[in-house]
Formats: sequence, C-alpha cells, structure tokens
Amino acid sequence: MDPLIVVLFLLVAVAILVEVADRVGTPYPVLLVLGGLVLAGVPGLPRIEVEPELILVVFLPPLLFGAAWATPLRDLKANLGPIARLSIGLVLFTIVVVAAVAHALVPGLDWAPAFALGAIVSPTDALAATTVFRRVGAPERIVTILEGESLLNDATALVAYRSAVIATVGGSFVLASAAAGFLVAGVGGLVIGLVVGRAFSEIVRQLENPPVEVAISLVVPYVAYLPADQLGLSGVLAAVSAGLVAGRYSATVQTPESRVFAQGAWGIVVFVLNGFAFILLGMELPAILADLSSRSPGQLVGLAAAVSGTVIAARFVWIYVVSFLPGSLRREIARTDPALAWGSLIVVSWAGLRGVVSLAAALALPAGFPERDLILFLTFAVILVTLVGQGLTLPYVLRRTGLAARDADRAEETMARGRANTAGLAEVDRLRPLWPTHQPLLDRLEESLRDRDRHLATEDPAETEERRRERLEHEEIQRYVIGAQRAAVIELRDRGQINDEVLRTIERELDLEQLRMEG
Repeated sequence: MDPLIVVLFLLVAVAILVEVADRVGTPYPVLLVLGGLVLAGVPGLPRIEVEPELILVVFLPPLLFGAAWATPLRDLKANLGPIARLSIGLVLFTIVVVAAVAHALVPGLDWAPAFALGAIVSPTDALAATTVFRRVGAPERIVTILEGESLLNDATALVAYRSAVIATVGGSFVLASAAAGFLVAGVGGLVIGLVVGRAFSEIVRQLENPPVEVAISLVVPYVAYLPADQLGLSGVLAAVSAGLVAGRYSATVQTPESRVFAQGAWGIVVFVLNGFAFILLGMELPAILADLSSRSPGQLVGLAAAVSGTVIAARFVWIYVVSFLPGSLRREIARTDPALAWGSLIVVSWAGLRGVVSLAAALALPAGFPERDLILFLTFAVILVTLVGQGLTLPYVLRRTGLAARDADRAEETMARGRANTAGLAEVDRLRPLWPTHQPLLDRLEESLRDRDRHLATEDPAETEERRRERLEHEEIQRYVIGAQRAAVIELRDRGQINDEVLRTIERELDLEQLRMEG
C-alpha cells in the first residue's frame, strides 16, 4: 500500500477517534491508543516505521514548544518549588527504583540499560490528565503543577536517558561526571532557548505577514532543539525556554491577525503530532510482541505488572513524603481547606500518566541495544496502564476526593474583563471631545464595548468619499478603544495580577473584534 495513502488513512482515523472521544467524554489520547491497537489488526495495513534517531527530533521540539507557549509563566514561577520536586526529584527517584526492580527481575540485564528503562518511563505526559481536569473541573493550581511538571521533567529524564545509553554503549558510567554533565546540559539548553525565543520575538516584531510569521514559528522549536542537542546540551529545555519566551512576548510583538492565525495553525500542528504519536503507539504493540516470542506470556505479564506497579507506587511514595516539606501543595491547600489537602495528593499521584515522550525515547534506542524489544514492551505496558487505566478513572478520583468542579480561579478572568471594560470606557471619554461628530458611535461603544458595526467594516465600491471617511474614522475610534483594553490587560499580566492564560483568552476576543471591524 502506498505510504501516503496509509498516512492519510491514519489522519482520518485520528480525526474520527478524537470526535468519538469528545462525544463519549473520554480523553482522546486514551481512545487513540486503543484505536491503534484495533488498526494494528487490519489486514493489509502496513507497519509505519520511523528511523529511531528521528523520533525524538520529529515529535518532541514542536510539542514542547507549543505547550510552553501556552503555559502561564507567572503561575509556573509561583509553583516552581512543587514543580521542581516532581520534575527533578521524582524523576530521579523513579529512575533508581525502576532500575533496581528491572535489574532484579530480568536475568542478565545490566545496570546501565536498567537505568535507561527507568529514564524512559519516568517523565509524565499531562495531555490526557489535563484534558480530564479541564472537562470535569479541578483547582487551577493542580493543573498548573502537572503541566509544569510535564514540561520540565522531560529534560531531567532525557539527560539521564542519554547518560544511560552512552554508558551502555561505551561500557562505563561515572556518577560525578554524569551529575556535572546534567548541570551543564540543563543550563546550556536553557540559555540557547532564551536566546532563540528572544530573537524570534524581535524578528516577528518587524514582520506584518501572518503566514510568514507562522512559518518561522514552526521552525523555531528545531532551531532551539537541534543546536543544543548537537552540543550535548538539553534540547528539551532549549525548546521549552524558547516557547516560554515567545509566548510571553506574543502579546506585544504580534498583530491581532498574526495571533489568531498562529493559534489556529499551531493547534492543528500539535493535534496532528499528538494524534499520530498516540495512534502509532497502539499500532506498535503486535510487532513488539512478535519480537518477544522467546518469552512466555506469563513472564511478560509479570514483568509488565511489576514495572508498571513500581512506576505508580514510586509516585505515590515520593509525593506523600515531600508533602511534609515547607511550601508543599498539601500544606498550601490545608491553609484554606484542610479537608481537601490529602485529596489533592491523591489526585496528583494518580495523574502520573505516561505518553509521547516515553514512547519516543524507547523507539529512539539504537539497534542492538541490550533487551531493546523488552524495554519497548515494558514502556508500552506502562503507557497503557497509566494512560488507559488511570486516565479513564481520573474523573472518578476527582469526584471522590471532592476536587471536581471546584475551580474558583475564574476570579482573575472576571477581574481582567472588568479592568478591560473600564479602560475602554475611559478611552471613550477621552475620545469624545476629539471626535465631536461621532457621538452616536461613542454612545454605542459606551453602552456595550462588544457592539460591532459590521456594515462599516466592509469595502463598498459605491460609497461616497464622505461615507468612506466616516467609515475609516469609525474604525480608528474603535481601534483606539480596543487598544486601550488590550494595554490594560497586558499591564495586569506584567504586574502579575493575572496569568498569561487569562491574558490570551481576553486578547483573542479583542483580536477577533478588531479583525471583524477591519473586515
């Protein structure tokens, strides 16, 4: 079968499965994995193979960059303590525990490949978990912590993964050297990402062509990731930090048309990449099992249960222990609602779903790597158990802990909307003496800043010069008012009174209003 036809077929399958998932209320990554399992049994459908060394490069940079772009930087910094404990401490703890279990249970498995397995299954994928949280409703702080963890733990896991692979291939491992390398890789990747993100923002500031800006933005993740990776630094942190910087400056360097265009384009890119990754994950299982025919089903099930159980248990143990430290999530919630404090720990512990990063890292293992097929199988098992098992039960856990539909964080958005309206009304008052012949329009704007004069936003070849001048002046007045509203909301973000997500929500509405006005 023609590979192009296969890709198109899978794209249609992804679209159908996501729509079904939305209708039945299931996180779409879960249904994509299960759909991949079904598609793997379709007669005549060939197996899609991607070169192992291209897996991380193709999928990770844009997914990380897109996620970082949408991450509220203020909330990320405010929760840096809990996020660091999860993205660094928990990852390293999981690596050690999983490596010890694998080394003990798999005869002949050396420590280095065992550590590689631990590094592969240690990073979480917040997509499925946050999909549930957004639908059912959960405290925004828990969502922020999980998103921040999934952004930063990839760097920790992949640096450890690289060290384990090098030690396996090279036959030596020095802890002090690995620790120093971890620090250098992290700082170096961070610096490269910050430079690339700022350079991208300055380039966009000079452009006024949305398709060109989006095209450049699609390249930026690779511009950050590839040089860092080639220099032995953290390409993950480079892509993440570039996305954070680009997202931070987008409110001031992009035009309304560019922001709307970019949001749509990036939504499609992230959707397609995630869709293909999860559906390919399900399609890989039969081939993996075929390569493990020398082991009995009982052995495989036992190893899969042991490693999956270790991954889940390690997360519960770590989160419980660090909850007694100052600044922990449990202590913070206990100040306002002690009854929910322990429930938050259960939810965060149960939300440790694995996904694309683990799959990509496992597939990227070089050919001939010790027990490569077994590591692939165990990785798949961990993803399946956490993504399907925990993912489907997360709504139940949220309801049982009393955390469902308790999100009171809309206060920021309400406040920002109120401030934007106040700024818009103040601008109307300022413009009244400057435009005395346009009082009817100013009256309408004062009554409702969302009232759009659609018939004035279109070009009419037959309009008189007077009518044309009136239309342009109306547009200018409305542009001033929208600009004042946008400036007020950006100022709130810069002061730390609202986060980037609230800014983007309101800014998108203002952008669409301005685009409709300008026709």
